[in-house]
Amino acid sequence: MPGQVHKHHRIARVLAAEIRAGVHTDGSRLPGEHALTQRFGVSRTTLRQALQVLGEEGLIATHAGIGSFVTFDGGAPLDHRLGWTRALAEQGTELTTETIRFEQVTDDALAAELGLASSAFIALDRVRRLPDGQGVSLEHSRVPATEELAGLPERGLDGGSLSRTLVAAGRVTESGEGLVTVRGLDAAEAALLHRAQGESFLRLSQVYRAADGSVVEHVTSLLDPARFELHIRSGRGGRL
Repeated sequence: MPGQVHKHHRIARVLAAEIRAGVHTDGSRLPGEHALTQRFGVSRTTLRQALQVLGEEGLIATHAGIGSFVTFDGGAPLDHRLGWTRALAEQGTELTTETIRFEQVTDDALAAELGLASSAFIALDRVRRLPDGQGVSLEHSRVPATEELAGLPERGLDGGSLSRTLVAAGRVTESGEGLVTVRGLDAAEAALLHRAQGESFLRLSQVYRAADGSVVEHVTSLLDPARFELHIRSGRGGRL
């Protein structure tokens, strides 16, 4: 039935986002079928279809009579939602994260660019550093200050993760788009990153949207090209 197909894929998307955000950690057991059917207001059949989708995507392994366990191990794509610190750590590169700004701000220009009625945002700026203190990324996250996120800077992030916090608030990403350019660091950026002014960095600007098209997050990142790469793939007949 078309309605049920829509429901089980929607449930799968929500649970997948929670797994990737770390709400359900690797090796942990998902809530039972009864709890999940109550949460989503669906039948066991629809829920089992959703769990099957997660299994096919390699995110869970379901064992009869035991439950569904998270098996997602977090690859290393260029996607801050999977955690660049974690991704690089799995490649043998240990990073520390320094928060340099976490507050509610007003940004009329960004609101106009994104087509938002409100110019209130939660601003989170972070630097990722190597053990010697040299920065490899500078990230500026801007999240629309919705009612669910009111007072977030005072409350703090859930487990230190912005992605987990957004998912817990019901702000689940359905799609995203980005633009990559290359430019030199200005004086302020160079000072924060402990790099030379004018040094070339990748600049990645991304917008993440929910299923209804609303903006979940806008992120601008400066990335050390020695640590981060851009991979482009096209299908048959595709061209750049």
